[in-house]
Amino acid sequence: MSSAAAPPHRAYRRLTVEERRTQLLGAALTLFAHRAPDEVSLDEVATVAGVSRPLVYRYFPGGRQQLYEAALRSAAEALIGCFDEPEAGPPTERVQRVLDRYLAFVDEHDTGFSALLRGGGVVGTSRTTAIVDEVRRAAADQILRHLGGMGAGSGPGRRLRMMVRTWIAAVEAASLIWLDEGKRPDAAELRDWLVDQLLGLLATTAATDPETASVVSGLLPWESPSGPAGRLAERLIPVVGGAAHLLPRG
Repeated sequence: MSSAAAPPHRAYRRLTVEERRTQLLGAALTLFAHRAPDEVSLDEVATVAGVSRPLVYRYFPGGRQQLYEAALRSAAEALIGCFDEPEAGPPTERVQRVLDRYLAFVDEHDTGFSALLRGGGVVGTSRTTAIVDEVRRAAADQILRHLGGMGAGSGPGRRLRMMVRTWIAAVEAASLIWLDEGKRPDAAELRDWLVDQLLGLLATTAATDPETASVVSGLLPWESPSGPAGRLAERLIPVVGGAAHLLPRG
C-alpha cells in the first residue's frame, strides 16, 4: 500500500524592503482605522502583519512615532488622490465625485480618520501637522482647478483662495461631526449639502469680488438645470422671493 503523496513544497519568497514596508504600513493603517494612534502598540502592528516585533523596529527604528508619521503620509497621499478628477463635464458634478471618494475614505477609516486629522496625544508633532496641512493645500488647489481659478501664468486671488480654503475646512469639520453623529445623514445627503455650501460661498464671494464673479460666470455655462447648481437655484427661488421686500424699490 503506497503512502500518500507529500504536499508540494511551497517556495518561500523573501519580501523586498519596499514590500515589507508596505506590509507594515498596511497593518498600522488597519489598526489606526479603528483606534487612536497613541492607543496602538508595536506588538499589535507586528501581530496584524504576522511578523516579529524586532522586525517592525528594523524598518521603523523610531518606534511608534516614526510608524505613525509614515502611516499618516500614506493616508495623506490617498486623501490627496481623492481630489484628483478629470477636467470634464459640469464642475459641480466633478466636485460631487470628489466628495464621494473623500467620504468613502472617511467612512472606511472611521476612528483613524479622526485621529489623523485631530492629531494630539503622544503622536502629534509639527511634522504630522505639516502633513495634514499639505492635504488641505492640495485639496484647495484641486478644487480651484475645477472652478477655473488656476489660470495659466497667474494663481487665484486672495479672496477666492480664502473662500475655497474656508470650504475645505468646513468639509473637514463636517466629516468629523458626521463620524461623531453615527454617520448621519447618509453620505449622499452630506455630499449634496457640502456642494450647496460651495455654491453658496461662491455666490456670496462673487457679490463683492470681481475675480470670483468672473469665475462664476465661466462656470455657469457648464452647468445643467438638473445638476447641483440648477437644483439649488430652483430651491432658492422661494427663499429669494420671500426676501423681495428687502430689495430697493424702483
